[in-house]
Amino acid sequence: MKKEGSMPIYESAEIYIKSQGKEAAKILTEIRTIIRAIVPDAEEIKDAKVPSYTLVPGTKPKLQLMMAAYSIFVSFYPFSGVISHFSEELKDFETGKGSIKFYFGKPIPCDLIEKMILFRKSEISRSQ
Repeated sequence: MKKEGSMPIYESAEIYIKSQGKEAAKILTEIRTIIRAIVPDAEEIKDAKVPSYTLVPGTKPKLQLMMAAYSIFVSFYPFSGVISHFSEELKDFETGKGSIKFYFGKPIPCDLIEKMILFRKSEISRSQ
């Protein structure tokens, strides 16, 4: 593992997930499984601080989709256009401008995550 400042840089999403606690690893693995199932050509960005994905091959990899573990939740980052588009379905979740918090011990909305990922992919495709 490399470091950039005080933040470690992980060689892969798998290494990042394995470095987390049990609850965080469970949620991260669920989200990663969803991404890989519905966007099989998504590329995991190597050497990143958190698991990050390029959903549309050949496009700029920055800020397409990310997730990160914290002390009591995992944040999923589909970014602001997705959050505003799904605001009604996300009303029971804590959201930020471009993120959603999934707290440990609570089920994650797999169907909604799938819809958000596909919407994000279409957003990126349209902007190319």
